[in-house]
Parts: sequence; structure tokens; C-alpha cells
Amino acid sequence: MFVFKKWGIIFAVVMFVLSACSKNETGEESEERQEVLYTAPFTGVEYEEEVTQRPILVTINNHPQARPQSGIAQADVVFEMVAEGNITRFLALFQSEIPDKIGPIRSARDYFIDIADGLDAFYIAHGYSPDAQSLLNAGVVDHINGMQYDGVLFDRSPNRKAPHNSYITKESLIAGAEKVGASMEIEKTPKFSFYDSIDGAKIGSTVSGISIQYGTDSSFENFYSYISEEGMYERKSAGIVTIDEETQEPVLLSNLIFMEIPHKTIDNKGRKELTLTDGGNAYLFQAGVMKEIEWANVDGVLVPMENGVPAKLVKGKTWISFVPTNIGLENMVNTLP
Repeated sequence: MFVFKKWGIIFAVVMFVLSACSKNETGEESEERQEVLYTAPFTGVEYEEEVTQRPILVTINNHPQARPQSGIAQADVVFEMVAEGNITRFLALFQSEIPDKIGPIRSARDYFIDIADGLDAFYIAHGYSPDAQSLLNAGVVDHINGMQYDGVLFDRSPNRKAPHNSYITKESLIAGAEKVGASMEIEKTPKFSFYDSIDGAKIGSTVSGISIQYGTDSSFENFYSYISEEGMYERKSAGIVTIDEETQEPVLLSNLIFMEIPHKTIDNKGRKELTLTDGGNAYLFQAGVMKEIEWANVDGVLVPMENGVPAKLVKGKTWISFVPTNIGLENMVNTLP
């Protein structure tokens, strides 16, 4: 009987010690054990609070007179593609954070709207092509456009000339969503996949620099340098570092993706038709290495794919460049070892 009592006392002491170890000095349970982190769907970055913001997709001007752009460094993802001729525009996607000022804002194209629709994004542009106007008038996406709200929600900068001077603030963006009755809560999560750490991405051919040029104009020649100390890429356009006008900070990127996409010229202004449904070849640059992969349209979202599943990305911001199939990745994208 004494033996059972003795072991009962020892058991009670052990349980008390274990319980005490799970408490901090104030007697409360350890916060570290209870911590729950939420992953941002477009960057893979973890936050203590869940980010429920609906994606916002903005057409941003990339004419040399529109540089540097405002808010660009805070975009989770930037798509770069031609609008007409070989002049590119950006589609900047904001979800984990919204800048105080975004722009200069430029006009819509039908394939811009296709991307916004696939992402279930709130779409912002100033102007439109005839095909894009038809889609917007049909209500394909929730949107506001500077053609209807110039001087109301969209502001003109006195420091630049039209059409390179249209901007929108975070406050006006939110007011615009309320005006058109657009929800700002995310409802569609993209099928992106992320490494736990950058070390997992360091498998592939070592590449220190990447260049791509749209047409023969050096204003649209982009070069990306890998900064090994930071594990990110710096972008230059026409030899000038791409920075954010508002913060003067450089745009730093964790992933570069080049997608080969069919392009067709459809009018005498050089406007394009892009096929975004069929998938194709792609290059992925991350952690200083290169991989030849593919891309696919997954539920309307353009997703990098490797061996039939979403390719893993390094946590952080991503830049996606569209490459015309008739030129091809091998001819348009060049690398340095």
C-alpha cells in the first residue's frame, strides 16, 4: 500500500513540473506554443493576422515618361506584357498590402481583363481598347476606370504630362470599390506553392543575370541581377534600376518567370491578341538558378508548373514576363552564368 502511495506522489510531482514548464513567469501559457501564422496566397510570406484582402489588379504605365512608377515595389506579383507594338505595360497585383499611391495608370486591354477575371481581382485602369471596353461594359469584372472617374477617384499629377500622369490613392481605391458595390474580401485562392526556405530552391543551372528585350527599343530592355546576399533579384530597365517613386526603394524580386504565349497583331495600331488558355513553355529563375518549366491556366490563373504540379516558388514577390511564341524563350531571354 505504501508503494502505491509513493508512486502516486512522484507522478503528481512530475505532472506539476511539466505543467509549470508550459507556463511563462506570469502563469500564462506560452505564446510561442499557441502562435498561428497565416500564409499570404501570392507571396507565401507568413503573417500573425490573416490577410483577407481581395486581389487588386492595376494597369500601370511603363512608357519611359511614366517611370519611375508609384507603388510598384509593394506589388505581390507584376505581369509585364505588350499593349501595342513592343511597348509594355504592367499589371500590378496587390493583396498582402496596398500602397498609399499607385500609378501612373493606363488603359485596359481585353487580355488584361481576362487575367483580372481569372484572379477574381478588383480591376483598375484608365481608358480601354474597344474590345476591353465591351468586356468592362458587360460587367465581366468588378472595376473602376479613369474614363468615368477622372478628377474624382483618379488624380492628375502636375509633374507629368498626359497620358502619363493618372494616379489613384488607397483611399480613393477603397471609395471606388464601395461606389460600385465591389466586395474587398478574397474569395478565390490561387494554386501557388512555396518552399519552406530558399535553400530548397537552389537546384538548377546557376545564373547570375537575365536579360529580355521587347522589340529594338532599348527603353524596353530589362536586366535582372541576382543579389546572393539578399536572395533576390534587382531589375533594371534601359540600364536604370527600377525603383518605387514614392519610397525611392528598388524593386526586389524572389522569383522571375518568363512565359511563352501566342501573340497576334489585330489592328493597325499594333494591338495584340494573346492566347492565355493553352499553357506552354516557361523559364523560372529563383535563388540564383534557372529551371525550364511549363505554365498552365488553372481555373483562370496562370500558374508555373513543374512535373505536372505547381512549381514551388521562393517566398516573396514575383515578376512574370510574357514572351511571344513566334520569337520564343530561347531567342528573347538571355542569361549570364
